[in-house]
Amino acid sequence: MQSVVHTPAQAASGIVLASSRRAFMGRTTGTLSAVAVALLAGKDALAEGMAGDTAKDVSILNVALGLEHEAINAYQLGAGSGLLAKGVLDVAVQFQGHHKAHRDALIATIQKLGGNPVMEKKLDDYAKSLKADTLRSQADVLDLATRLELGAINAYLGVIPAFGSKDLAKVAARLAADETMHFTVLTSALGRPLPAGALSFGA
Repeated sequence: MQSVVHTPAQAASGIVLASSRRAFMGRTTGTLSAVAVALLAGKDALAEGMAGDTAKDVSILNVALGLEHEAINAYQLGAGSGLLAKGVLDVAVQFQGHHKAHRDALIATIQKLGGNPVMEKKLDDYAKSLKADTLRSQADVLDLATRLELGAINAYLGVIPAFGSKDLAKVAARLAADETMHFTVLTSALGRPLPAGALSFGA
């Protein structure tokens, strides 16, 4: 499949997506506490006795949760568009499942911290913000998903330097690894070359 040329509407959508992920990185780098990451990793015992700014952690995790809600609904829009071939649709649904697992982990962590998880918006709201009405082909759907995944990669990689413990940083790296897998598959499906240089992500 050939690379697609972005329409003005798609370009505008890309600016919105990039902005939301820059906001996530700006609010998380150096601020997410060890206790929040331990809970996110499912290490409740490790979290016991740790100090942390609970309110700030909940705020940061809710930003991440909002991005996962967005990704889940983006894949839903693609799946329901009728534009995806059967094999591509199967992969899209699988990737959506990964994002649902991320969502569930974030919700559980926020609740353990005593916070209220941000609510998912209606599908129509995501359709409007993601410019779903501009999707005309399978390539358009994959292009949108690729941009979402690239933003998620850089967002999750951006928080890793905040952690002094390798164990606590591992969960952020695992999330980034999922997004990198998605980005790689989607890029190949679009017929685009993978990044030519090393250390291409998180710069």
